[in-house]
Amino acid sequence: MKRLLLALATLTLLAGCAPEVGSKAWCETMQAKPKGDWTANEAADYAKHCLFK
Repeated sequence: MKRLLLALATLTLLAGCAPEVGSKAWCETMQAKPKGDWTANEAADYAKHCLFK
């Protein structure tokens, strides 16, 4: 039970570390990520928030 709680807490903390979609940090992260690894949603968000502000 303790391991499950520890795993959930760790996942929650790691998920909170990702930059908000559309922020400058997120745009920079996406620029560094290979385009082939982008999902369709990421590509659409990148175009919406980083290219066509």
